[in-house]
Amino acid sequence: MTRTILIMALLFGMFNAQAQNKKIKVLNLGVFHMGYTPDAHSTEYDEKSNMDQIQEVNELIAKFKPTIIMIEELPKHQEEVEKSYQAYLNDPEGEKANYETEKGLMAFEIGRLAGTKRIYCIDESMGYGYNQDKLAEKLNAKTYFKTNRITDEKATKLEADPKKVGLRKALLSDNSQAYRDFMYNCNVDHLFYVNSENKFEGVDQAARFYQRNLRMFANICKIEANENDRILIISGSAHAAFFHDFLSRSFIYEVETVEKYLQPNDNL
Repeated sequence: MTRTILIMALLFGMFNAQAQNKKIKVLNLGVFHMGYTPDAHSTEYDEKSNMDQIQEVNELIAKFKPTIIMIEELPKHQEEVEKSYQAYLNDPEGEKANYETEKGLMAFEIGRLAGTKRIYCIDESMGYGYNQDKLAEKLNAKTYFKTNRITDEKATKLEADPKKVGLRKALLSDNSQAYRDFMYNCNVDHLFYVNSENKFEGVDQAARFYQRNLRMFANICKIEANENDRILIISGSAHAAFFHDFLSRSFIYEVETVEKYLQPNDNL
């Protein structure tokens, strides 16, 4: 009898520990910005002519069944986004014409398909000077220009054109580890090589971009969630690269791969 009680106590303790250590599932989807964007990098893509491709991706990502969706919008727009999302849920066909960005074309539709009730804005506005060509010329920073040339060469190999390969395959490419590394290369790494003798002009700008992404991730962490939630983050590919690193080390979140959902698979 005593042994039975002891075994039951041990099993209960194991199950309780597992429950406490259960992480929140996150699907971190990096996208190129659709429609107008103030960001430095954009991709030409005719959304209205490719609604079938967008819907294909939406239906695949919706299989993740997110209970929470987070988008690259400033938190000050939270109330407006919630109203827009509700309007979309009430009349998706009528509202589709009002949207040209990934917010309405993807986030709202994925939420509708998955029955997602909660949507949050996690962006943080911080400008930074990723282009330091003038300073580099003044400093004769040859390595800065060399890294930019290498980055341009890598871009031709890594950047999948959605007009040629389709949206699903383009997003698969944009969410590969090679592309996430490339996002660091073209957004911050070149700034290590454009700093004057007693100053850190380049890396101070890189630090601002790091800081923006840290603040955005802090906004993610502010959202109340538990192990029963499933979080879908939709943001620009550069932000997604940073989020991937933060999430991969997290004690709280567990990353699900984009490939699992964008690769054809009838078992999901």
